Amino acid sequence: MHLLLTDRLTCPRCGPGFGLILLTKRLEDRRVFDGSLGCPNCRDRFPIQGGFADLRPPPRDPLGAAPQPTVPSGQDTERILALIGQLEGPGNVALVGDAWVHAAALADRLPEVEAVAVDAAARGDVERDRVSRMVAGGDLPFNPWTFRALVSAGDAVDPEEALRVVARGGRVVIERAPAGARARLEGARARILLDESGWIVALRETS
Repeated sequence: MHLLLTDRLTCPRCGPGFGLILLTKRLEDRRVFDGSLGCPNCRDRFPIQGGFADLRPPPRDPLGAAPQPTVPSGQDTERILALIGQLEGPGNVALVGDAWVHAAALADRLPEVEAVAVDAAARGDVERDRVSRMVAGGDLPFNPWTFRALVSAGDAVDPEEALRVVARGGRVVIERAPAGARARLEGARARILLDESGWIVALRETS
């Protein structure tokens, strides 16, 4: 996990408005390999092991054995790159649920972007440059406007919650969009750029 990303995290238990304090055990090249994130409000701690952060609110069941890494289709990655739009300069892009498998490929294609993989299966990968890995609960433990784009699959994250953490001018891309996703995004004042073949792309125009 990149050190600077920890400044954007909020307590999964207490919600937005309550930041986390990083306690490191192993830090190399501005990447946190081992340590914990503590909330000064509820006093809960969230572990980081091998660069992977467990940001689920309590009660937290064991995650079990780490799965084998998944190699995504290059064609699917190219589609996601096209749908998130032209990204230049530094920033963060979230990949939630099954979409996390594209994190490494996007990081390779976007050299100034930190790809943030949010799914339990991401712990099967190894720590690498420009990819942060974590698992979260239903709500995303990030401050508003953390990401320049967010990609999710199915119902991995509520559409309005996805829009909350995307900055103005950023896009929310949903693969296998669930029923009602478009209405939820439009209700949150997002502009729909694409709604086709199970894909929805929404633009956040308001701050």
